[in-house]
Amino acid sequence: MIDATVESAGVAEPTVPTETQGSIVEEVFYANCSEAREAGAAPIYAGDPGYSSKLDRDGDGVACE
Repeated sequence: MIDATVESAGVAEPTVPTETQGSIVEEVFYANCSEAREAGAAPIYAGDPGYSSKLDRDGDGVACE
């Protein structure tokens, strides 16, 4: 994505980024399954925010089962 700027009176003003397909992507990280459970996020499925293969011991696509 390229940030365009508008020059007015010699001052550059950054444009506001638009949302992609109406949603904002949030990055979530859990250090371990205990942390994910405390946040109420377990189980975490592959593709869900916070999923990590490190948390998926048996490799079935479901972490912190």
